[in-house]
Amino acid sequence: MSAAADSAPAWKGIVVRILCSIALSPSNARALLPLARAAAEAGHEVLVVSPPEMADVFDGEPMRVKPLFTDMAEIVLRLLQEKRIEAMPSDPFAPETLVATSCGPHVTDAYRQLLEAAHEFRPDIVLRSGVEFAGYLVAETLGIPHVTAPSGGGQYLDPKLVLAELNERRSELGLPAGAEPEAIYANGRFDCMPPDYSFATYDIPDTFAYQQPSSIVRDETGPEWLQDIPTDRPLVVVSSTNVFASVMSSSVFPRILGLFFDGLVAGHMFEGMGDVQVDPAVMVDALMQGDANPLNAIVKGLSEVDCTAIVATRGMPLNQDVVGDNIRVFERIPQPLLLESAQLLFTHGGYNSVREAVRAGVPMAVLPEVSDQLHNANRVEELGLGLRVPAANADAVAETCTRLLEDPRFAQQARKAQRRMLSLPPVDAAVDHLARLVG
Repeated sequence: MSAAADSAPAWKGIVVRILCSIALSPSNARALLPLARAAAEAGHEVLVVSPPEMADVFDGEPMRVKPLFTDMAEIVLRLLQEKRIEAMPSDPFAPETLVATSCGPHVTDAYRQLLEAAHEFRPDIVLRSGVEFAGYLVAETLGIPHVTAPSGGGQYLDPKLVLAELNERRSELGLPAGAEPEAIYANGRFDCMPPDYSFATYDIPDTFAYQQPSSIVRDETGPEWLQDIPTDRPLVVVSSTNVFASVMSSSVFPRILGLFFDGLVAGHMFEGMGDVQVDPAVMVDALMQGDANPLNAIVKGLSEVDCTAIVATRGMPLNQDVVGDNIRVFERIPQPLLLESAQLLFTHGGYNSVREAVRAGVPMAVLPEVSDQLHNANRVEELGLGLRVPAANADAVAETCTRLLEDPRFAQQARKAQRRMLSLPPVDAAVDHLARLVG
């Protein structure tokens, strides 16, 4: 054996069994995918456990997928029925709401499902999305390391609130109570933002930052219509909120919508509907007229801006009367790829979109709606990476976007952050980090 082989670290050359657990939004699956893919391509064994609605994110990847968990819409419906969350919350950004959806009673069932899968797979480490806690409890039970994938919701959660909620789950499962809030990050976490551009709400030690991939989809190419987009004006990419679109497209959406009404009305209108197919876009459009539909307000505002805007609706209804000649509307778009030629991203502040914008060196206009998005919007402003849109109306949208496009300082700051991100180690280094934790 050579001297070089003698001096190789103990973790080099070992095959690691990585159990990946994902919950809530498909954006969490896309955030974890590059790590899982790189680990599998490096020869490690990877098992992904997710809700059925997220399984197709991993189609064609060299890993096993088990669609065991409850999907987000069912979780939201249960929490609404149990009055753990409000149908129309006074504060949509309250961390308690995210704690309920992340650590609520569904985690008890998810733990049992995941533990059974773990006994078969025999993992060495758990890699979980930041808002998935069955994986954390299973790692705790098995005595193996656990790390979180890049996550906006995960780094926004209050560890003390999480501890109290998880101790209820431990009690239901007959597990000993936890004592340390920081134990959810006992083995650190992954991120794609440079340390000085961190979006973490709380001090989280042992963060390993790696470079955000330029694209998640393999061999992605631009659609043919991209060639016809004019270049005489700035290009603005508009991304609709993914969380609402996921719930809206689910089969239980009519029952969720019923809880927005008075119980008597809901009882008559939605009782017994079960999985009856109802066009959710029509229902939402009936409830959210004009600027009350944020997508209408966004498109109406951008129609007044000297730009070309590409809008992804993701199933959200849009009033065609507000669509100006400078707007191109699609249900879905290859956002990371389009950002490579854009001058501005209009986003609700989801963490995936924030990282994608930084990776492309593009400033952001952020109109937050739920969860960690308000925190992300404020942090974007603090870092000089863009502006928070102060209100969900067309005038505020037009004024904010015009200012961002006309002031070169925002583009300069975005490029500075981009270069910091590009100096981070590649995703393969994060895979080596997992192996070191095991070895």
